[in-house]
Amino acid sequence: MIPVSVVTGFLGSGKTTLVGRLLRDPAFARTAVIVNEFGEVGLDHDLIASSDESLLTLTTGCLCCAVQTDMARTLLDLQARREAGTAAYDRVLIETSGLAEPAPILQALMTDMALAETHVLTAVVTLVDTVHGSATLAEHAAARHQAAVADWLLLSKTDVAQASESLLQEIGALNQTAPLLTTAEADAALFFTPRAVGPLAERVAALPPRSPDHAGGIETIVLQRDTPLPALALTLFLQALAEHCGTRLLRLKGLVSIEEMPGQPAVIHGVRHVISAPVFLPDWPRGDATTRIVFIASAIPRWFPARLLEAIEEEVREEMALQANP
Repeated sequence: MIPVSVVTGFLGSGKTTLVGRLLRDPAFARTAVIVNEFGEVGLDHDLIASSDESLLTLTTGCLCCAVQTDMARTLLDLQARREAGTAAYDRVLIETSGLAEPAPILQALMTDMALAETHVLTAVVTLVDTVHGSATLAEHAAARHQAAVADWLLLSKTDVAQASESLLQEIGALNQTAPLLTTAEADAALFFTPRAVGPLAERVAALPPRSPDHAGGIETIVLQRDTPLPALALTLFLQALAEHCGTRLLRLKGLVSIEEMPGQPAVIHGVRHVISAPVFLPDWPRGDATTRIVFIASAIPRWFPARLLEAIEEEVREEMALQANP
């Protein structure tokens, strides 16, 4: 599987500067970088935009590629070159447009069968700049969504201005589980080490109460349970979430304990109404077999996911009991 990471952030947040610096790091060698905007300077954007070639080899051993049609086709074209021996890379880094919602890219990785068989999403990294961050988050829904779906949040331009307390509160209200670092602290491990859920209970419990209104209606809901779940209950639960929540479910991610697969947690991912089929790990990270699911949602009652799962599980267990004792 080819690991794919997404770097997003609003216009001027410093994505290109960060990616350009990372590509000079030997740890980032053999990385294919896909860019889909040419308005910013750096990272050979101008060379790509003016070149007849869709793929440039950088001196660091990385590749730089422009989106030719859609993201899925670009990834598959790159993979075809890789298999043919004309493009040598081990991982993919996607730099989105500053105005883009990350959801379509994440959905493509989950719904395109050819992509899902060969590529795996490892991290969504969102930049928020300390100079204009508060105003950007207040004025642009895309910026709030970029922050809300992140696995990692990076503060940029900290050499110009330190993050204000109000900006930190705004970021915390939008995303209560993503670690917050500066761009100077970002390295290859951050982008390409899977971080499915992490120790959410401790992190969320340590946060002060947040006002949902402060985040523009976006909030984090964490569902935890100690007992395994029937596989059918998980399937029906994910279907019901997609049907009833739709676009209000900005992102879903979690590890689930399944009765039929003891010791092998199911990794689940979802973006809006698109939810991928579970993938099973060989064992539990850090030995913690607690089911934990994170919902980044807008206008979904905090009680809804837990009650929905409870109702579905009860119905499934009743049916299982009837089948066992006809």
